[in-house]
Amino acid sequence: MVQAIGDGLERLLYTRPVPETTADQLKALLRWERGSTRQVAAVVGVSQRTVQRWVARDPGSRGRPSPGHEQRIADLVRARWQPLIRARRRAAAEAGGVVVHTRARFGFKAGPATSDDPRLRRITGRLNGAVTQQILAALDAGVSEEQHELLLGRALGHLYFREAGHRAHGLHVTLTEVDFIEFALQ
Repeated sequence: MVQAIGDGLERLLYTRPVPETTADQLKALLRWERGSTRQVAAVVGVSQRTVQRWVARDPGSRGRPSPGHEQRIADLVRARWQPLIRARRRAAAEAGGVVVHTRARFGFKAGPATSDDPRLRRITGRLNGAVTQQILAALDAGVSEEQHELLLGRALGHLYFREAGHRAHGLHVTLTEVDFIEFALQ
């Protein structure tokens, strides 16, 4: 399943994209460890020779990390990528909120004689700092995309459909099938 909301939140926190390929991620680890394959090996939890095989210049002798090691490398790079920028952008988002622009399928759980069929809608709205804190805390906790959809559906439902509590008090909004989502700082 595509993690559209989690990925969108991560793009909000970084100014440069996190390296996607394992080769680029290994280059980043080597740069942070000043070119020491021994240090990278210690961080990843493999032998120095294994790291040397992974980063060999000759493509014929280059080894490929196992899927478990690829995930470990990706997690290490993501955790160490732009820590100061990420902290500043997160603090700004939690203080001032974020703007959400999305196209997703919104449906309703409402009373009888109402239209509750889910429809694709394009919505842009500003989430306050408290809601942004909840969503970022969920990202830190590693919740599933469905739980992100539940949190964001509740927030956007309150903001857009209930006009911040001024109408449609019994309306419960569901959010599914996120086509795209973008987050921006205020």
